[in-house]
Amino acid sequence: MKRIKNEIIEFKLLLKEVPTILIIGFIAAIIVMNILANKSINLGVSWLALDCGIIVSWVTFLIMDVVVKHFGPKAATEISILAIVCSLVISLIFYLASLIPGTWGESYVSGSEDIINGALNNTIGSTWYVILGSATAFIVSSIVNNFSNYGIGLLFKKNPNSKLAYFSRSYISTCLGQFVDNLTFALIVSHFFFGWSMLQCITCSLTGMVVELLCEAIFSYFGYKITKRWEKENIGLAYFGFKNNLRSS
Repeated sequence: MKRIKNEIIEFKLLLKEVPTILIIGFIAAIIVMNILANKSINLGVSWLALDCGIIVSWVTFLIMDVVVKHFGPKAATEISILAIVCSLVISLIFYLASLIPGTWGESYVSGSEDIINGALNNTIGSTWYVILGSATAFIVSSIVNNFSNYGIGLLFKKNPNSKLAYFSRSYISTCLGQFVDNLTFALIVSHFFFGWSMLQCITCSLTGMVVELLCEAIFSYFGYKITKRWEKENIGLAYFGFKNNLRSS
C-alpha cells in the first residue's frame, strides 16, 4: 500500500515538473493522429500503403525522447499511458457525438445527405478496432522507444549529454518505436479489418518509419535544445529529490 502511495506521489510530482504545454501537445498529437489514421494515402502501388497519421505521429516520439532524456524511461511511459487514457476519453466523446441526431455541415449535398452524414459520423466516432489497435500500438511502441532510448544512452559513458549521444539515442529508438507502432497497428487493424496483405503491412511499417524518422530528424535539434534548457533551469528537482529519498530510505 505504501509503495502504491509513493508511486502516486511520484506521478503527481512528475506532472508538476514536466511543462504543461509539452503534455498538452503530446495528448493533442495522439488525438489528431488517431483521427488522421482513418484516411489512407493513395501511393499508386498495390504493395505499399500508408495512412495520414504519419503527419503528426513523429511529434509523439520527439516529445517522448525529450522526456526520456531528462526524466527517464519510466516517466516517459507513464506520461504516454496518461495520454492514451485522455485520448480514449476524447474518443468516447466523439463516439457519443456521432450518436446524437443531427446533420454535419459538409453533408448538405443534394441527394447524398444521409450517406455523407453517416460517413462523417462513422469517421468522427471511429470504430472499436481502430481505437483498440491505435491504443495498443502506441503503448507497445512507447515502451520500446523509451527503454531503447535510455539503453542506448548508457553506451555513451564518457559524454552522455553530447549532441552525438542525444541524436543517436533519439534516431535509433525512433526507428524501433515507429516500426513497432506501425506494424502493431497494421496487424491488428489494417490486416484483419481493411484487408491489407502482410507485404503491405510490412512495407507500410518500414515506409512510415522512414518518413516519420525524417520528420523527427528535421526537428530533433529543438528537442535537444529543450533538454539542455531543462538541465540549465534545473527542471524536475522536486521529482528527482523524491525519487532519491525513496532510494535512500
